[in-house]
Amino acid sequence: MSYALQWSRLRRALGFARNQRWLIVVILLATLVIAVINALEPLVMKYIFDGLAGSEAWQAVLFGVGGLLGLTLLRELGTLASNWLTWRTRLSLHYGLLDATVARLHELPLYAQHREGVGAVMTRLDRGIQGFIGAVSEIAFNVLPAIAYLGIAIVAMVQLDWRMTLVVLAFTPLPALIAALAAPTQTRRERVLMDNWAKIYARFNEVLSGIITVRSFAMEHAERRRFLDDVHSTNQVVIGGVRFDSAVGALQNLTVALARIVAIGFGGWLVVAGDITVGTLIAFLGYVGGLFGPVQGLTGIYRILHNASVALEQIFSILDAKPMIEDAPDAVDAPPLKGQVDFDHVKFGYDKDDGLLLKDIDLHVSPGEMIAIVGPSGAGKSTLMALLQRFYDPVAGSIRVDGHDLRTLKQHTLRQQIGVVLQDALLFNESIRDNIAYGRPDASGDAIEQAARAANAHDFILKLEHGYDTIIGERGGRLSGGERQRIAIARALLKDPPILILDEATSALDPEIEAQVQDAREELMRGRTTFVIAHRLSTVVNADRIVVIRDGRIAESGRHEDLLAAQGYYASLVERQTRGLILPTPGGNFRRRRSGSITGPRNEARHG
Repeated sequence: MSYALQWSRLRRALGFARNQRWLIVVILLATLVIAVINALEPLVMKYIFDGLAGSEAWQAVLFGVGGLLGLTLLRELGTLASNWLTWRTRLSLHYGLLDATVARLHELPLYAQHREGVGAVMTRLDRGIQGFIGAVSEIAFNVLPAIAYLGIAIVAMVQLDWRMTLVVLAFTPLPALIAALAAPTQTRRERVLMDNWAKIYARFNEVLSGIITVRSFAMEHAERRRFLDDVHSTNQVVIGGVRFDSAVGALQNLTVALARIVAIGFGGWLVVAGDITVGTLIAFLGYVGGLFGPVQGLTGIYRILHNASVALEQIFSILDAKPMIEDAPDAVDAPPLKGQVDFDHVKFGYDKDDGLLLKDIDLHVSPGEMIAIVGPSGAGKSTLMALLQRFYDPVAGSIRVDGHDLRTLKQHTLRQQIGVVLQDALLFNESIRDNIAYGRPDASGDAIEQAARAANAHDFILKLEHGYDTIIGERGGRLSGGERQRIAIARALLKDPPILILDEATSALDPEIEAQVQDAREELMRGRTTFVIAHRLSTVVNADRIVVIRDGRIAESGRHEDLLAAQGYYASLVERQTRGLILPTPGGNFRRRRSGSITGPRNEARHG
């Protein structure tokens, strides 16, 4: 990565702390004051020890000790204020970066998060932000004060004795040289650790999310062993890094110790020769002790900057990712919709190299019409509904609601008027009340209860220990599949949208509960445009129109009984799903062996 790109990213990242710029100035001033205080202490020590040889020794001790006490109090007060303000600044920068990156994560294409995994994305995000903030804090609040102290200390040392200064400064490049040689290895290690931890927690997240599958295959021990082996392997990288860093630190400490020993020997010889006083030697040794701390801090700046670069790679891989769909500059709020939907010769493919998934969809839906969308897996049924919600844009053709091209409307206001119940409905680890009110948090208790009744969920909710206030666990894990599905349906019903999408919405229900939900759902879907995606054809025989998608095109369209009479692909699906449960009639249609939904004549199908 070029230094120009690194510097550009650093300036962009620091822009998130622009609201705290005056606070940063105060912190830098405070640390500068602390550096000056630290530089004054050896001079006070010189005053004390030189005064011991004079006639006013007690006065020198008294004033010297008082001066040291005053400087110590000032330094601690400055350190207290600096630390408090530093943490305020760090948290502000952390908040700004989180705000930007989390907002962008909500905008990224769905495949971007599916490709790497949620656990990996979150690990990279957390470690990237923490690593960058740590590097910035180290540079701004440790390295810069160290530079200030270094400058003051060198000036004071030259004033004390220029010969000793030259001797000590001859050793100062050695820690920097050692650090520069070690930095590339340390940077590579940071990148390896970032990748390893991301992969480990991506897998760990998958295992916990699918713990039922893991237990069903008796793989708990294997997954635990795999996780711990990966952690152990990564920890070995950490241990190797600690060993390497310790060796680097030991070499640097040896140079510091050697410089101090040489300074003591040379300074002692100058004292014996009468060229300097004992106080001067003690003050000088005080500077030597304080000099190499900042020098060693400065020698690590190369490593710090490279670690910050690695962290910025993770942050800007999110910030610079192309959003899934952006609103047009002149996009307007969606008006209250009636529910007319038009797919006008829509074509779409996720990847140019894979060709088109939807090849020419031409479908016009009237307000209040119930459309069932069926077809084989991978035919594009859910993709068509994703286009309606404008998660993607068609590569050709257009989609309109009430005559408005979706690309002219703001996405947020469009989706506010579309209700969705997905195949695997996501519920949150909150109360049932909060989950039902998720799309309409200001809904009243009566409205929530009415939606639950409509979804045939009210009775089972009341049987729970805390009723509507029951916490249902992560992804609704404390509820059965059918109960979760009914809560999701209640959530969509409470939103009361003019357009409703049910994607396999009753696939998790047993026949008895499914029938109850179907009855309630048909009553509440009146006057609302509804799209029902289903593989179980028994759930859609009462649709106003059944649209069969096959090979990216609309292969058939019509009512259930008409499609049966046509003896096409849809009729073959019905026959495969109902083999042994229904008998053909003399006219070629089908009737049930026992009561149910799938029958032949239209009146029987729609009215039982």
